[in-house]
Amino acid sequence: MSNDIPPSDQKYFKIRVNTILPSRATTFDLFVMINGRFIHYLRPGESIKAEKMASLERADVFFVHEDQRPKYKQYVFERMNEDDITTPMKAQILRESSLTLAEEIFEQPDVETALHDSKEIVTNFIDFMETHPEGMASLISLSSHDFYTYNHSLDVGIYSLGLGHVIGYDKNDLLELGRGALFHDIGKRNVAVDIITKSGALTDAEWAQMQKHPQYGLKILAEYECSEAMRACCFEHHESFLGNGYPQQLTGPEIHPMARIIAITDTFDALTTKRSYNSPMGPQAALEFMSSKLAGKYDPSLLKAMNSVLFRMKKVS
Repeated sequence: MSNDIPPSDQKYFKIRVNTILPSRATTFDLFVMINGRFIHYLRPGESIKAEKMASLERADVFFVHEDQRPKYKQYVFERMNEDDITTPMKAQILRESSLTLAEEIFEQPDVETALHDSKEIVTNFIDFMETHPEGMASLISLSSHDFYTYNHSLDVGIYSLGLGHVIGYDKNDLLELGRGALFHDIGKRNVAVDIITKSGALTDAEWAQMQKHPQYGLKILAEYECSEAMRACCFEHHESFLGNGYPQQLTGPEIHPMARIIAITDTFDALTTKRSYNSPMGPQAALEFMSSKLAGKYDPSLLKAMNSVLFRMKKVS
């Protein structure tokens, strides 16, 4: 590790350690943060030994100078097109590199930039599905099962693309579905952080505030150029086929088809995700729970198709 300390005014972005392959030389500088300072870790042309990489935690991050973002993107692109890297490993690289981009989207104050960047994330997943049809199962099985808004939104996006693919959506529809999934909870920007992160049950007043996030999200997206489908994904993903959802109490046929997909994948991810106040269900248990206890809430044909997505997960695991 170098002792070089870069100027404090330089900007950096985070990358997950699992996007860097051992013994593959980087084309960019890697930094780590120690005591609030960026410390030079690796120079271009150098690589990390496998034994060192194995000691790093999955959640560990490196930092790359913003000016070198194109080099990092090219590095990921080359790994995704490398013949001797397995499909599950490519799935891991794609998800991990996309996770940090998703985090940036939710921290990005400029919504227009976030909307633009979301196209790249979703297109990368769609292209991966086309070139590696078996790879979607690996992507779906990689859910972290830890809840953060960006983790949740990315995983809902992956599940939604899997479900959309199963029911025959074309590339254009998949793009809108994936972007709608990424932004389905964007309205939570306007909900108090202490409500979003509360470890226990919400009070009636807090729950009333939380239930406003679809309206908040619609208001945000209405100010920018995005499709009706994306707005519906945001505004209608908590509607129920029974007509007792929110915020409009729509019944089944009135709910946008893409919002029906996200209603299923949003619940599935919530049930299989660890929160401070509950233990996660396994994927099969979660789908069985949805199919029995919650069946009336969802489009029955989509809930049935979700079994095909789950079957792909089981084959990989």
